[in-house]
Amino acid sequence: MTTTVPEHRTATGERAAAARRRRSPSPYPYWFYLPAALVYGTLFLVPTFASFYFSLTRWTLFDHEFIGLENFRQFFAEPALVKGFTNTMIYAVVTSGLKVVLGLLLAVLLTSQITARGYLRSVVFFPVLVSTIGVGITFTVLMNPEHGLINTTLATFGIDGPGWLTDPQWALLSVAFVDVWKGVGLATLIYIAGIVSIPQEYFEAASVDGASAFGRFRHIVLPLARPATVTVVILSLIGGLRSFDLIWAMTRGGPGFTSDVIASVIYKQYQAGFYGLSTAGNVVLFVVVTAVVVPLFWFLNRREVQQ
Repeated sequence: MTTTVPEHRTATGERAAAARRRRSPSPYPYWFYLPAALVYGTLFLVPTFASFYFSLTRWTLFDHEFIGLENFRQFFAEPALVKGFTNTMIYAVVTSGLKVVLGLLLAVLLTSQITARGYLRSVVFFPVLVSTIGVGITFTVLMNPEHGLINTTLATFGIDGPGWLTDPQWALLSVAFVDVWKGVGLATLIYIAGIVSIPQEYFEAASVDGASAFGRFRHIVLPLARPATVTVVILSLIGGLRSFDLIWAMTRGGPGFTSDVIASVIYKQYQAGFYGLSTAGNVVLFVVVTAVVVPLFWFLNRREVQQ
């Protein structure tokens, strides 16, 4: 005996099957990720894993010998490492802290109703565009203890300027101040973007309530510009921990080892031909940056969500 299926049930089943086919994700769009994935894998993943491997070897351009953790043991036995690690932390904290404070203050100034606001924004951002090596060479000349413009200017006021780059007490901080001068423009730009995105209704309501300029800054700008603050802190901290080019251009880690950072210690080992040792140093630097930045990023964003 034959069972006849009603037409409306057949049509309903076909529509349900068509709906399921429409809902099932097609793999076609994912193929567009392939070029970016290849570039990312070639330029980042492969060198990263290769560095981890070669940090466990004694290698040259032509051969390599697996020696386990010997490079790391020797790296941590370097007397300059402790000084370099301490200097790296000081440099990162000083530069990131000043960039946050100065960037926020400049952004508040440059979003207010002042004359030539657009021109001043360009002036503040201009150092970001200048070559780091060029900035280092220029300030090396300006900070010359005998003939530099800075000490010459101070001398006209009866002030005996220090040896900015030759005095062990000033060398690292002098480079840090130059780093802040060069990088504060980017921090200012990020803060400007954060401040102009705040709805003007908040400021108008605060003015109606009689809030002062400091009150508006404290209760409106600071909380609502928090995403910009997180961005500036993370970027500045990463840049400070990985700093090398400006320090090398201005002091080469001197005088002595007083302005050495982890990156300059690694580079000196590479110059001496200890390629495996310098690779192990790069792995250590990678781990240090990750161990500092990732928890801080999670903590700052977690607090932002809770607020």
